[in-house]
Amino acid sequence: MKAEAQRAVDWREEFWDFPAPAEADKKWESRVYLDCAAQGPFPRVTIRAVQEALELKKYPERIAAEHYFELPEQTRAALAKLIGAKPPEIALGTGASDGVNAVARGLDWKPGDEIVLPAMEFPANYYPWKHLERRSVVVRAVAPSDGRFITAEDLLAAVGPKTRLVAASYVAFSSGNRIEVAKLAAGCRERGVLTFVDASQAAGAVAFEVQQLGCDFLTSAGYKWLFSPYGTGFFYVREELIERLEVGDIHWMNVEGAENFNRLPREGWKLAAGARRWDPPEAGNFLNYSAMRASVEFLLRVGVETIERHAQGLCDYLIERLPRDRMVLRSPREAARRGTIVCVAARTAEKTAELWETLRKRNVFVSLRDDALRVGPNLYNREWEMDRLLEVLTD
Repeated sequence: MKAEAQRAVDWREEFWDFPAPAEADKKWESRVYLDCAAQGPFPRVTIRAVQEALELKKYPERIAAEHYFELPEQTRAALAKLIGAKPPEIALGTGASDGVNAVARGLDWKPGDEIVLPAMEFPANYYPWKHLERRSVVVRAVAPSDGRFITAEDLLAAVGPKTRLVAASYVAFSSGNRIEVAKLAAGCRERGVLTFVDASQAAGAVAFEVQQLGCDFLTSAGYKWLFSPYGTGFFYVREELIERLEVGDIHWMNVEGAENFNRLPREGWKLAAGARRWDPPEAGNFLNYSAMRASVEFLLRVGVETIERHAQGLCDYLIERLPRDRMVLRSPREAARRGTIVCVAARTAEKTAELWETLRKRNVFVSLRDDALRVGPNLYNREWEMDRLLEVLTD
């Protein structure tokens, strides 16, 4: 047990200058950051990578042609390893929306085709599908059968003969509810329906492999649990579907032969093999992707399962001590049905907003989402920080 605690302390020190554990309980005026579901911090190794990237722009004569292409490929390989994919199945992105739009624009939709998704999805996994209604595609938002949390069974029950795709968040942004993606994907495949997963609240927080999930597409923002910059993300497309999906925008670095700046291809050009064809413009972005590569490699070193176990323990700690006479749990109680997020609310929306303001004044940082306090702990948090939160909730 002591060895595990020491290991956790070591990882904690990879981020900010924290007080030693013995002093932590006395440090009640320090900031408590419990908001990784909104923005993940940079580990120190990532800050060093950004500083090195800044040097490249300070002295641009140091920028070699390899930087333009090796950096994206290294980042792609790290992301593929993180989720158990093949590097050619990974496209870099500027956020989760890139993946959603790639599929929304890339499939050959017909009038009357149907898309099924949970009600109250995050906008990134909603607006691009709704935009297809101008092409007479039908979007069906499914409410949870229990009135609280959507399940794979709920979504499968809504699949009909015209359904072509089911799109859902792995972990819901406003409740932390976790869908059984493997069950959903298997049921969709039996019905000849494609499965799209938004993993923005799961990638880097929930240990998974896409081959085991069985989904056809998966996207994620990078700035949350991946500890990467705002304006980064990735898109996974199952290898067998790459040629089936049309590419909307053509970026010059996504064409075969773009590596040869001296003789760039003109006539007879074709898109690069694999998901690289959906990379954003300037995928060799030294600042963003140097940071993303460093952060994902850090996650590989730590192990996402380590983060999930630690964060789930803190979520359980909060749930067990929640003052039920004044607070309501807005997340599933069972850890297996929940990501690394816990949402709680006061008896009224106004009181919940007041608590959020009080927490900020006392240097405890969580999100206010859907009239609930969303708590997103990570590797760097400890039980005493949950106690700081609980102190405000019980006042």
